[in-house]
Amino acid sequence: LRRGTIWDLMIGLFSYVGTAMPEFVTATLLLIIFASPEWPVLPAGGFVPPSEDFAGYLRHAILPAATLGLILMAHISRQVRSEMSEVLSSDFVRAARLKGIRERRVIWRHALPNSLAPAVAVISLDIGYLLGGIIVVEEIFAWPGLGRLLIYALQNRDLPVIQAVTLLLAVVYALSNLVADLVIAWLDPRVQHA
Repeated sequence: LRRGTIWDLMIGLFSYVGTAMPEFVTATLLLIIFASPEWPVLPAGGFVPPSEDFAGYLRHAILPAATLGLILMAHISRQVRSEMSEVLSSDFVRAARLKGIRERRVIWRHALPNSLAPAVAVISLDIGYLLGGIIVVEEIFAWPGLGRLLIYALQNRDLPVIQAVTLLLAVVYALSNLVADLVIAWLDPRVQHA
């Protein structure tokens, strides 16, 4: 909405740097900033079950969640920004403005739904990444997850666990793509699915 301003430049820089930095670099920077021995604001790793200590669980979950959230937020904001920029310069937005429709309605009713469809597709792909591709983050923060379970099962040649985790990842990935297709069709009725 405010192309060329300082906010646009800062968000663009954040999205490019966040997309380019690997997970282990982001995780290490967050550990240095928030879990250093000189300034231990958050725990450096580990896992506390929520049934034992919910506040401790949340404190241990902040850094891994922030690591993944920053990376995914950078990726999605870059996608939404480029799509929104393209949609705002399209003919139907210009026509809506020429009809005298308020700018707020033009943005929320016409431009934003059309620019969110590609972001929904990116989010559905990121769900598969979150389920199995975050092994590095799980190892850095000593956090139990499916990626870590799959690695240990592969190391121990535990075939039933490998099959179960792989099947679970495939089902969730397929369901996330189905939900993304339905949301895209809802956002943009011009999309036809056979």
